[in-house]
Amino acid sequence: MAFRAQQMFVNLPVKDLKRSMAFFGEIGFEFDMNFTDDNAACMVIGENIYAMLLVEDYFRTFVTKDIANAAATAEAIFALSVESREEVDTVVNRALAAGGKPSSNKADHGFMYQWSFQDVDDHLWEVFYMDMNAAQDPNAAQA
Repeated sequence: MAFRAQQMFVNLPVKDLKRSMAFFGEIGFEFDMNFTDDNAACMVIGENIYAMLLVEDYFRTFVTKDIANAAATAEAIFALSVESREEVDTVVNRALAAGGKPSSNKADHGFMYQWSFQDVDDHLWEVFYMDMNAAQDPNAAQA
């Protein structure tokens, strides 16, 4: 039997919770205030998908490893699928305007269009649109 989670929570360490919340709020994300306090904020990414932004000292209570220096080390890429190429551009432009940094140039692979940014804590986010009809076309460009 295949495993299927009902929800996903990604836990991310942040240096300044209010700054991170303001940054992601400028992009258009909302927060579930039932799970938000001075140590953590529950950012709603999609239906049943959340990022818990945790102040670094609080994050340390959950791990025994060092916290990665996201400015120097790629810990992960958080890839978000959106509904159009225009939405890719809108989200990344909002992130850049809110203080994020570009982490890649736009890439058009024919069936997939993507662009990436770093948030205010240097975590990597990729926003992409995938045309499923083109993805199934054997003549579409491959990544």
